[in-house]
Amino acid sequence: MFDVEFNAEASRNALARAMRELENMTPVYQDIADYLVDAHRQRFIEGRDPDGKPWAPKKQSTLDRYRRLGYGNLRRPLIGPGRALSRQIASFVSANGVVIGSALIYSRVMQEGAAKGAFGSDSRGNPIPWGTIPARRWLGLSQQNEAAIVEIVDEHLGDAIDE
Repeated sequence: MFDVEFNAEASRNALARAMRELENMTPVYQDIADYLVDAHRQRFIEGRDPDGKPWAPKKQSTLDRYRRLGYGNLRRPLIGPGRALSRQIASFVSANGVVIGSALIYSRVMQEGAAKGAFGSDSRGNPIPWGTIPARRWLGLSQQNEAAIVEIVDEHLGDAIDE
């Protein structure tokens, strides 16, 4: 006959730390938000949607209009005059999760596209928008983004258990 003693104190302490970490996920969500804002800004550099597909190029009429208005040669999709959407990506973090997006009025149009005249016309009767805008999905999660989020959570929980 023999006796086996098992000291589970270290395991119980690690689980207790992990449970405390899970009670307030705000630091985890903040790291996720920081990652997602950077990842979405990178999309503007690469000109690709969350699935890796290239955005539709600008139409020649748009490029001609930019030149006429003195904006120069802004060939890259979603890069134009005025407030840059790539620099207006914001995040909101709470104890319940993360929201990212942009408050710029045209951010949804860039995401979903819009038909010529979809928003009526201006005071001179010109359609708004003046031409059809193709959808250029800039907001969303790729498989790589999802895997990175899991790694962020794993890292936080691992740190809580290892302490």
